Amino acid sequence: MRSRRRRPVRNRVKIALLCFFVVLLGIGLVKGGKYVPVLWDLLFKKEIQLTTAAQDQKVNLLLLGVGGGTHDGPDLTDTIIFASIDPNTKKVVLVSIPRDTWVPDLGAKINTVYTFAEQKEEGNGLTATKALVGNILDQPIDYAVKIDFGGFEKMVDMAGGLDIEVDNTFDDYEYPVSGFEADPCGVSEEKVASLSAEIASGSSTVVNAFPCRYEQLHFDKGPQKMNGETALKYVRSRHGTGKEGSDFARSIRQEKVIAAFKDRMLAVDTFLNPVKLVNLMAILQDSIKTDIKEEEYDDFIKLGKKMDGAKMTSAVLDVGDASEDRFGLLENPGISPEFKNQWVLSPRTGNGQYAEIQKYVKCQIEGINCSIGKFGIMTPTPLPTPRPTQTTNN
Repeated sequence: MRSRRRRPVRNRVKIALLCFFVVLLGIGLVKGGKYVPVLWDLLFKKEIQLTTAAQDQKVNLLLLGVGGGTHDGPDLTDTIIFASIDPNTKKVVLVSIPRDTWVPDLGAKINTVYTFAEQKEEGNGLTATKALVGNILDQPIDYAVKIDFGGFEKMVDMAGGLDIEVDNTFDDYEYPVSGFEADPCGVSEEKVASLSAEIASGSSTVVNAFPCRYEQLHFDKGPQKMNGETALKYVRSRHGTGKEGSDFARSIRQEKVIAAFKDRMLAVDTFLNPVKLVNLMAILQDSIKTDIKEEEYDDFIKLGKKMDGAKMTSAVLDVGDASEDRFGLLENPGISPEFKNQWVLSPRTGNGQYAEIQKYVKCQIEGINCSIGKFGIMTPTPLPTPRPTQTTNN
């Protein structure tokens, strides 16, 4: 990535880790408050000694965000973020994977994996998603956390809203209305069949055929106070005008909301308010699922403390941006039966060909200053070792 894209990177490690810290706070509360004393120590005591050997090893996490509630497909993973945390080098690598990424072995988008696995065997969703993402990135994934966005929305409202600095004024004319995903918009069954055929042939779009399923969003540039519903729409918007219509821009908005959410959750008037903590516990009990073992919670919390101030690399797998001369590792191959006539993303090197993505992710994790070029991953060419200067004796 170009250096100009890394302007916010230095602060993202705190955003990512403190988001995870908040998740662990919720888990601790749900489990009966066992780890609240540990959290208190981390917040108000400077001298924390790590004693667990595992805390000195690299840990790979998978963070999944789902719509939940009344959304169509409540367990479809709208947000997929891989995080590699190395306490030895104090470095974190985040990789955002678009939900529309096509999985040829499954014959579906990556955001359906969790749901398919749960339907086949309850409790297998996290395991299956970890295995698939690990295969795509060629990286082992140790743990996963799934967060219900509906719970997030309630927590934001409970905390009094979020203060967000919006970078650009933009509109989104295609934001889906929850509960209206299959609404016929007042047309007859015969007309619905006709419109569906037009959509399948590519001569029409769902937005044009069924406009009642979508609403327009508008955000003004500058500081904004957002309630839970607005913050969630801001972070989930995928068809914004201008620069805000890219996966890259969406990832930046996600980071902004997570940062503001962290600030509100850890504010004194929230963290030390017993009524708010009880309400938080009730919300989180139905909003978070993880395969982190209970005996590991305190180790993870201490790991987050140890990583405070760490250096981070953030990467987004997307199609790039021609207007900014930025190349991506994915492409839209077009609507075709191969992809079940869906709009999808696949590796630019070929459907199911992940070698280039794996090389780039490995490059980021190992700290190599690589970038995405037009025809491949570009790595710095080492300068030739200068030959020793020969001297002559006169």
